[in-house]
Parts: sequence; structure tokens; C-alpha cells
Amino acid sequence: MNKSSLDRILISGASGGLGATLAQYYAAPGRTLLLWGRDRPRLETVATLCRAAGAEVRLRQLDLTDSLAAIAAAEDEDDIGAITLALLVAGAGDVRAAGDRVEDAAQVARLGLVNYVAPAAMAAALARRMTLRGKGGIVLVGSAAAFHALPFAAGYAGSKAGLLRFGDALRLSVRKHGVRVTVVSPGFINTAAGRGNAGPRPFQIEPADAAARIAAAAERGAGHAIFPWPFRVLRTVDRVLPTAWRDRLLQALTPRED
Repeated sequence: MNKSSLDRILISGASGGLGATLAQYYAAPGRTLLLWGRDRPRLETVATLCRAAGAEVRLRQLDLTDSLAAIAAAEDEDDIGAITLALLVAGAGDVRAAGDRVEDAAQVARLGLVNYVAPAAMAAALARRMTLRGKGGIVLVGSAAAFHALPFAAGYAGSKAGLLRFGDALRLSVRKHGVRVTVVSPGFINTAAGRGNAGPRPFQIEPADAAARIAAAAERGAGHAIFPWPFRVLRTVDRVLPTAWRDRLLQALTPRED
């Protein structure tokens, strides 16, 4: 999907670091950006920058823990004008609290809703409409954490793994109808939300780099894009290691319980 042909783009999570950067990447004259996020003041700031670049901007403040509201909002936006590209960026990251043996159940539920249920449901709703038009693109932003059974971040890794599998299945079901679905699995991105999580962040990249890679993957119709390259290697290592070795490695990376 050529960048110049895109005229109505939905970006969820546009008040966050990566979503805001993607909004500015796509901002151009003749283009309408539908920017969603929880933080209205930050959305307004992003909108100002995008309008300065010549784009028309519509804002929506939305919490993705309400998945039915997210579906209705996506369908409402598409009723107003056909969405040509949806970048479902919004997500939440968290780890097991220090001293806890098991991740908090409420946290697991929240991560499941925000990282998997809402974006998957929105993608399904938009994909159905796009198949009727015979064109369109959907990008689901996952995480390289989806490849690994992280004992200290089971809710996050599990929800992103679900999104990856769903996105792959959706891609196969709609590609014959002219709709392209791309799942991106980035490693660490230098955003405020990412910096809020303790621990090392190897191979970290800047939001502008991540946005350009995501846009390139969407344009070429990639089914799955993993970046930067060390995370492709780590995925392979996770697959080929004997289970006992993999388990010991993952447990060695887990913070000690108090």
C-alpha cells in the first residue's frame, strides 16, 4: 500500500510515544488522521503537529478496556469515511510486582483486554468492512515478548502472543479479498512508557526508527515484521533450545522473589 495513496488512517494509541510518531510520519496534505488515545491533552498536541503538516485530524478519547466501545467507535469512524489503513498501536506493558510469586490477576485481565481483545476485535470489525471494498490494510503492533514464556511478565507476553496468532490467522482469511494484515513485533523502543519499566533494554531503538520500519512493513504487505534483527535471532534460539535449557534460561532472567 503506497504511502501516497493513503487518505484516511486510524491510529490507536496516538497519545503514546510510538503512536504519536506514526501520526507525524503519516501526516500530509489531503490525508485524514483518526487519532485515538486516553490522554486528551497529549492527543491535542499531536494533532497540532499533524495539522501543521497539512493533515486533517479527528480525535477520539477512548479506553480500550471497553472492547465493545472500541468496536463501535471503529465502525462509526468507518461509516463516516472508509478507513484505508488502521494502525492499532495502543497497548499496555507491565511485569509482576516485586515480591509477588504470581502476577496480579486484575493486571492480567487488563493486559489481556488492552493488548489482545480490543485490538483483535477492532481488526476483525474493520477487516470485514475492508473485504467488502476489496482493499485496505491493518497493522497490529505486538512485541518480541510474544516469542518467550516470560515468568515475570506472563500477562504481557501472553497477550502479545495471542495478538500475534490472531493477526496471522486474520491475514490468511482476508488476503484473497484484497486486505493486508501485518503484525509487527518490535523489541525495546525508547518511549516514556518503556522507560518506566525497570530492567535492561538491549538493542533499544528510537520511535522514529520504529515508525519507519512499521510503515515500510505495511507498504510492502509483510505478514510479520520483527525488528531489530537480534530479536529474530532470539526467537529462533527460543524455538530450537531444548525445553529444559530454555526454562533454566528464562528463570535465570527472572528477578528473585523476596
